[in-house]
Amino acid sequence: MNADVVLLATGGSNFTSLQAAIERLGARCRQSHDPEQIRAATHVVLPGVGSAGAAMQAITAQNLAPLIRSLSQPVLGICLGMQILFSHSEESDVDTLGLIPGRVRRLPNADGIRIPHMGWNAINAVRDDALLAGVTGQDFYFVHTYAADDSEATLARCTHGQAFPAVVRSGNVYGVQFHPERSGPQGSRLLANFLGITA
Repeated sequence: MNADVVLLATGGSNFTSLQAAIERLGARCRQSHDPEQIRAATHVVLPGVGSAGAAMQAITAQNLAPLIRSLSQPVLGICLGMQILFSHSEESDVDTLGLIPGRVRRLPNADGIRIPHMGWNAINAVRDDALLAGVTGQDFYFVHTYAADDSEATLARCTHGQAFPAVVRSGNVYGVQFHPERSGPQGSRLLANFLGITA
């Protein structure tokens, strides 16, 4: 596989496992906030463990937001990395990257529903896409308290108390609310699908 992947160094804590998962697929993968390396990458990933406010603070401090918005290669946001692709997050009440229209809101409390949502849940496709080849209906590992609004960008949904977008796409920008690097063979398949997408 000739993919050359950059993980945006924005302060998340899942870099090591994600980098290992991508390298197992035969791709080159490194963390960087260097604009030249990011522009030269075949694929860019926004990892995310933490808060929307902290992630946007790191992106702003490194002046990465204009660069991220200008990228034409495939971009994948994971968990918090997906949430900051949208326009605004209730978490920290912060404006985010605005690559996908919509807001991110706290999952509502409901009887018998634990928040944060932690565990394995199936994703159900609402649109066909190369990213979802061979993984629709499969269980993935989720850890989150906030979720994006449903929109035309939704490719697949998950249900935890209510349905929410689990996979989204707008042009070259993709997002997954779950952690593929923690999701076994189906997570590896999804990452391989992403690496197979070209600009």
